[in-house]
Amino acid sequence: MSNQATKPHERLADVLADDLVAVNDLITARMASEHAPRIPQVTSHLVGAGGKRLRPMLTLAAARLCGYEGAHHIKLAATVEFIHTATLLHDDVVDESGQRRGRPTANLLWDNKSSVLVGDYLFSRSFQLMVETGSLRVLDILANASATIAEGEVLQLTAASDLATDEAVYTQIVRGKTAALFSAATQVGGVIAGASEDQVQALYDYGDALGIAFQIADDLLDYQGDAATTGKNVGDDFRERKLTLPVIKAVAMASPEERAFWERTIAKGRQQDGDLEQALALMDKYGTLDATRADAIGWADKAKASLGRLPDHPIRTILHNLTDYVVARLN
Repeated sequence: MSNQATKPHERLADVLADDLVAVNDLITARMASEHAPRIPQVTSHLVGAGGKRLRPMLTLAAARLCGYEGAHHIKLAATVEFIHTATLLHDDVVDESGQRRGRPTANLLWDNKSSVLVGDYLFSRSFQLMVETGSLRVLDILANASATIAEGEVLQLTAASDLATDEAVYTQIVRGKTAALFSAATQVGGVIAGASEDQVQALYDYGDALGIAFQIADDLLDYQGDAATTGKNVGDDFRERKLTLPVIKAVAMASPEERAFWERTIAKGRQQDGDLEQALALMDKYGTLDATRADAIGWADKAKASLGRLPDHPIRTILHNLTDYVVARLN
């Protein structure tokens, strides 16, 4: 193991190094197109931008943890990465984003049509890969996850600037757009390994709780993070009128005057100088940033509890540490 691998996801990448090479080779092979060279151009731009490969690593880790010795986990990990990449391409079009992972987005370099169509191509490739495993259950899990992700994105679109959006709706959105792929990634690793039903459920529960903790932490870092570390400017979600958990909590406790502020800035989008500072002051007044941090830690604790139902294995320890790392970013 590399001495440089000090973070849990880096240690996990070290342990899974050979599998990850095989996954990357498969991704490169399957994103090729004989007739449409723009497909590998767009895909390689996003894939080549880096990223932790966290979701495919979760599939590989779950399979290894449950004693799998075959090769289908490679195809499933590539499937998960293709689904994730496809959603990123579509998200950047929907959000009209100009930057991802510190680089111009594909829709900015090419166009929206290319991003949408290449995303569709990757979804199709993902289904080809999952079918090759010969497992109807795997196909069911990943197909349901794909539908849930799309449903979560549509729900977010309709609820984004609606001050009636409460914490239950927020959790539903997060469970859809983020946690669904985390839980599917871990669950299929157990299924392909022939794990017991209790272990497969534990893997699902771990991925679900980890995904929710991950997204809550990301939403909190938008107001408290360091731009050099997160790649986002503080308050981007506010400027984009996104109702994330810290704001939802503040709106729920707002006075009529404060609610009028949220109505103007979020619901109507009429923002002016000093509004971000006022928003942060209101979140501080009601302690919503601390409350959001507590929620993220609570979900992380649920994820760690799920690991207790899984076999004793070095990878289980790394997954435990990974969960701590997701919320440690908030300190």
